Amino acid sequence: MTAPAAPSRLAGRLVSLDVFRGITMAAMVVVNDPGDWNHAYWPLLHAEWNGWTPTDLIFPFFLFIVGVSMTLSRQTMTSGWKPLRRGLTIIAIGALLAGFPRFPLATWRVPGVLVRIGLCYLAAVGLFRWTAPRAGRDDWRHARRLAAWTVLLTVGYWLLMVLAPFPGHNPGDLSPAGNLGAFIDRAIIGQNHLWGRRPWDPEGLLSTLPAIATTLMGVLAGLWLRAPAPENAKVSLLAAAGVAGMAVGLTWDLAFPINKNLWTSSYAWFTGGAAALSLAACYLVVDVRGWRWWTRPFVVLGVNAIALFVLAGLSAKILLLVKVLLPTGGTLSLYTYIYRRWFEPYASPDNASLLFALAYLLVLYVVLWVMYRRRVFLKV
Repeated sequence: MTAPAAPSRLAGRLVSLDVFRGITMAAMVVVNDPGDWNHAYWPLLHAEWNGWTPTDLIFPFFLFIVGVSMTLSRQTMTSGWKPLRRGLTIIAIGALLAGFPRFPLATWRVPGVLVRIGLCYLAAVGLFRWTAPRAGRDDWRHARRLAAWTVLLTVGYWLLMVLAPFPGHNPGDLSPAGNLGAFIDRAIIGQNHLWGRRPWDPEGLLSTLPAIATTLMGVLAGLWLRAPAPENAKVSLLAAAGVAGMAVGLTWDLAFPINKNLWTSSYAWFTGGAAALSLAACYLVVDVRGWRWWTRPFVVLGVNAIALFVLAGLSAKILLLVKVLLPTGGTLSLYTYIYRRWFEPYASPDNASLLFALAYLLVLYVVLWVMYRRRVFLKV
């Protein structure tokens, strides 16, 4: 793909989608890389269990974006085994990042963010193809079938989580260690291969079902954006669908609490609605009104999202692994040393931690900007 001199439609890509993806990725880096985890503003932290913060929107936003992107890439959707190879590559990259640098077989984490993205992508591609009308293009009939699957996945997951019995627990237990998803993960994957060897994992097997529904919500949004309709109508309906999805999520929260770690059905609908509303705003500003003077940094981050994810994860691990010898004889990780030497003395703890994260994002942006200028895009 060739990078243009200014933000525009990139080889069939919506600039607003690249901007939305870039904003999401920038938020991910800031959230994942504070100078000090003990000092962070609450919007940059996940909710401890039930409830949500702005940080809890990042992962579902990215899955939603994956769904939208699928509908805009006709080659990917129709080119034989390419989607399977792409999904498996994403899963493999996630597994390698989880094991880096020692790759310990006894405690190698099996679930993970990229693993979930790969699984959701594969499932969404499969459902997209299976539900597609056989004769010609009929996006409306196709969308109805995908919407039915979205409802089926979220309702089915809810019923399983609140009604299904399993050994040692009562149905409806939604505690971290006692929920059905955690039981399945421990039985199939093993606790030593879960996140931090905890008795539960936020990217577990069962909760992947509603995460697939989140991806399908993005597919539905993509089908609407490519429909032959006026641009203002696209914005209006997408925004209305976003508000409706958030309302469904907030209502469902009364019976099945919004919870990112369990990816509850209320969470899937609430965050899917928020993603649709955010994309509608980006589409209106960037592609309908044409206000693009501010978009370049986010386009740079958005068109190379996988490269940014890998680079951010690897560089943070390396900075934590490299040790700096102190005059006292002790050691600090290079990550902590940089923070304490160049940020901590010059601001309050919360501000210093945030400034470190922003500086880290800036360094990564420079690398991505060089790649963008040289037309280097990491594809899977």
